[in-house]
Amino acid sequence: MVTMTDRAPTPERPAPTELVVLDMAGTTVADDGLVEEAFRAALPDAGPEQTAYVLATMGTSKITVFRHLTGGDETRAQEANTAFEQAYARLVDDGHCAPLPGAEEALRRLRAQGRTVALTTGFARTTQERIIAALGWHGLADLTLCPADAGRGRPHPDLVLTAALRARVSSVAAVAVAGDTDSDVRTGLNAGAGVVAGVRTGAHGEEELRAAGATHVLDSVASLPGLLEAREG
Repeated sequence: MVTMTDRAPTPERPAPTELVVLDMAGTTVADDGLVEEAFRAALPDAGPEQTAYVLATMGTSKITVFRHLTGGDETRAQEANTAFEQAYARLVDDGHCAPLPGAEEALRRLRAQGRTVALTTGFARTTQERIIAALGWHGLADLTLCPADAGRGRPHPDLVLTAALRARVSSVAAVAVAGDTDSDVRTGLNAGAGVVAGVRTGAHGEEELRAAGATHVLDSVASLPGLLEAREG
């Protein structure tokens, strides 16, 4: 029986993808302004420049964002981050959480192809679990990771490398990463992933995703299983 790792990669036939690391909000889960709304609840006195910074750094670990916005004041950053997570959790509990079209089918198809699937986020573990519960996605992915599981959040490579270690991949070239922000793209590149795809369903557009170095830009994550199949021939 031929498995993905039985076929040696060549210039014409790249390493088969064993692990797919997917972002959540904006990539597999609809955001619809929830991050911005929760941010306003966390820092109600924030001005336009701070709001713009939050939007520009979508995908980055939220505590990292708040450390910047509070000028490195760790106490204020932790308080703001807690308020943000609580506000976002309330929005999820109130029903403002839905999968992006085709996302659930894509996750199932990726696993049916024999790939390990990891869902990653810049949110805290409790918020991630709340989202997964609200969507009924328990067991849909093989791994779910947040910054606390890996050490550092995006754009550092830790989330992707932690997933790769847990999945026991043959090499980082056998990893595919997909996300809607330049931070997601830079995370994949920093980890050495073989495929780093940007998707146009979230915070950043094609120009930003390509400028960050995306190897592919897709209309949505629904196109990812087909891309990987076509790439492997």
